[in-house]
Amino acid sequence: MPSEEDFPEWFRRRRFPFFGSWFFEDIDRMFREMEKWMEEEFKEFTARIPKDYVRERKLPNGSTIREWGPFVYGYSIKIGPDGKPEIREFGNVKPTRLGPKVKEEREPLVDIVETDNEIHVVAELPGVEKEDIKLHGTEDTLTISVDTPQRKYYKELTLPAKVNVKEAKTQYKNGVLEVKLPKIKEEKKPKGEYIKIE
Repeated sequence: MPSEEDFPEWFRRRRFPFFGSWFFEDIDRMFREMEKWMEEEFKEFTARIPKDYVRERKLPNGSTIREWGPFVYGYSIKIGPDGKPEIREFGNVKPTRLGPKVKEEREPLVDIVETDNEIHVVAELPGVEKEDIKLHGTEDTLTISVDTPQRKYYKELTLPAKVNVKEAKTQYKNGVLEVKLPKIKEEKKPKGEYIKIE
């Protein structure tokens, strides 16, 4: 068995005898170039971060470190009832014409499922307690907000149907909030009657 220092070369010769050393040198060079490119991109990105989002912290040894963020951006795609894709963004970075804009509160990842009788809203709110979550609803909207020193979330949803907010049922477990809102049953209006012409 080879020594620890010789292991990568031994492994290469044993597992890939048909590759010459040129192959591994090319792979190493490619990874070094990728690392260099990523470092340059990170420097360029951090140079564009608003000063409000950069914090400096003193370490016990007297040195200072700079912290950014947190920056969160993502999206989810699902096929809607009409067969078209629905794209939902989440996070605290919003793309604009003037470049990315960072908000203090983060948009949680939210999914809305509509059934015949209710609207089911599922929101991911990691790192908060149940008592920190504030919900406000109307017949057409649901607003989810959290404002703590550690975490800030905010999302206003337009619901696909009118709901009865007073009969909402909620559950929060392991960072996932579920809200079930029963739909308001619309009374069928009479279609009208024929009028006899005299």
